[in-house]
Amino acid sequence: MSTESTKSLSSLGRPREFDADLALEKALRVFWEKGYEGASMADLTAAMGINRPSLYSAFGNKESLFRKAMQRYTAGPASYVTRALEMPTAYQMARALLDGAVDVLSNPGNPGGCLSIQGALVCGDEAKAIREELVTMRSSTQLAIRERLERAKREGELVEATDVSTLAAYLATVIHGLAVQSAGGSSAAELRAVADHALLRFPA
Repeated sequence: MSTESTKSLSSLGRPREFDADLALEKALRVFWEKGYEGASMADLTAAMGINRPSLYSAFGNKESLFRKAMQRYTAGPASYVTRALEMPTAYQMARALLDGAVDVLSNPGNPGGCLSIQGALVCGDEAKAIREELVTMRSSTQLAIRERLERAKREGELVEATDVSTLAAYLATVIHGLAVQSAGGSSAAELRAVADHALLRFPA
């Protein structure tokens, strides 16, 4: 999304400009805090500082806006996953994954929890497509972790008996659990302690 201002129509019909990049960031925060269905159009337009016609013109419908917000989330707060997968060893990857999750979840400037989990909460039939996309996103992340662990196993870093599928599921489950704990009000110290304990189970 361009950071350039986007023209829209004011309530009086006069053209005005708004920062589309900033508006999308505001939408991301609303979805992150309230989930997909919990975020009403009134919530979104109020936070974004635009009216409905402007939102539709710049971002499409609510589904389209959420998908753009998810892309922004993946490239921004959740980018720690990509960086972790590039770490030189499997243990360093696991450490970076859990540390990155804790950093995002404990940042006081962020809503609690994880957008990929918060977004799917209380998703009814009308939001089935969004719920399925979020499930696919989480599955893709787990698959990427597994593939990185498989490489470590091929290179001899992990012993042959290592069940990389279960190990990848374990890391993904811990990350999701941290997100749930964060949404429930757990402190940064509590989240960090859980992450540290989880790594004791990782084959160093």
